[in-house]
Formats: sequence, structure tokens, C-alpha cells
Amino acid sequence: MSERSTPGNGGRILVVDDDPTVAEVVTGYLERAGFSVEHAADGLDALRRAGERWPALVVLDLMLPGLDGLEVCRRLRAAGPVPVIMLTARGDEEERITGLEVGADDYVTKPFSPRELVLRVESVLRRGRAAAPAAARSVLRAGDLAVDPATRRASRAGVELALTLREFDLLAYFMARPGTAHSRDDLMRRVWGWDFGDLSTVTVHVRRLRAKIEDDPARPSLIQTVWGVGYRFEPEPTEETTA
Repeated sequence: MSERSTPGNGGRILVVDDDPTVAEVVTGYLERAGFSVEHAADGLDALRRAGERWPALVVLDLMLPGLDGLEVCRRLRAAGPVPVIMLTARGDEEERITGLEVGADDYVTKPFSPRELVLRVESVLRRGRAAAPAAARSVLRAGDLAVDPATRRASRAGVELALTLREFDLLAYFMARPGTAHSRDDLMRRVWGWDFGDLSTVTVHVRRLRAKIEDDPARPSLIQTVWGVGYRFEPEPTEETTA
């Protein structure tokens, strides 16, 4: 059985990149920020290392020899919850969206600022570890959906949902504010913690979340599109309400 990491000051980061220069620079910046870093030069090595000791977060290059980054991300997500930040080439929008669709939490385009990458890593981990605010410690319920911000568990009809870190945050944000219309800019700021970014990130995460909670994702009833604005969560009544 693999050893699950218990992050210390910064946590253990697995950097997966076949470019030794990029890997060295990224590793150096992350270590100076207080993280323990392990490097894998290809996808199979990354899966082996993750299986031996589960990381707190994975920085994953899309373009890898042999097993590419998308397949590595799919296999990691199938093995267990772990935040993934993908490194992509500038202009490869389709690949970036595909990366988000297979479960990446964030991406950084090459060439990138190592300091920006460190800030993204810290942001993702901070949201994953943050204690639920007092007002949100009670379980959120809507129909057969239940979200517990304190334990970071979500379920539908009693079956636990396999949500990524961002999907969980997005669902909890929606459920805590039923009936409110949110723009994608607002969701980017409130859920991702960014003042700017690619808004397609929000669109992809909403689509993935709909696939997991809607009866018919093509005709969503819970997360509704508000044309010209963004999205609105319209909860179904809970059993207690209908009783």
C-alpha cells in the first residue's frame, strides 16, 4: 500500500517534466518556498513515485515521452484525490481544456514565471487545507445532494461523489448561495482566488460538475446558465422541506 503524504510546512510536490532545465528551476523555487520536491522525468516514473508515496500536489507537463500528461492525470485521478497543476505550451487551448476535463485543477502556460507557479501551487493547497468558516461548518443540503465543508465530503443520494478540489469548492460555493446569479469573473475570484485568468477554466469545471450531479447534464436543472451573466444554483427541495 502506498504511503499517503502528510504535508509539513509546504507539503511534498511531485514535479513531472522531461526537460531537466525546467525541472531544476521549478524544483528550486518550490524548495525555497518550503516544499519538499520529488522529480519524475516521464509519466510511468511519475505514477510509480506517486504509488510509493502519494504527493500533496502534482506539477505535470502535458508533453511527456511515452505516457503523456493527460493519461498520467487520468490515472492519478482514478487512483485517488490529488491536486494537479498542468504545464502547457502557450496557444494550446484545446489541450488546456482537455487537461481540465480529465481532472486538472489549474494550468500554467510555458514560458512561465516560476514565482507565478509557486503562487498557484500555494493557492491550490491553501484552498484544499483551509478550515471551513464557522458559518459554513454545517452540512449543506439540496435535494439528495449533501456537502460537508468541514470534512470536504460530498454525496448524492448517499453515494460519495468523486470531486476534484476545485469541483468541491465550486459546488460548496453554489450550495451556500442558492438562487444567486454568479458571473464567471466572480466565480474565478471567489472559488479560485484569482483576480484574473482564463474564464474557460470556470466553464470546464461547471461542465464537469454538472456531469456528476445532474440527472441530465445536457439539460441541467441544478446549475443553470444565466445568459449574459453566468450561472445560478437552483436547489431541489430537501426531503424535510417536502415532507
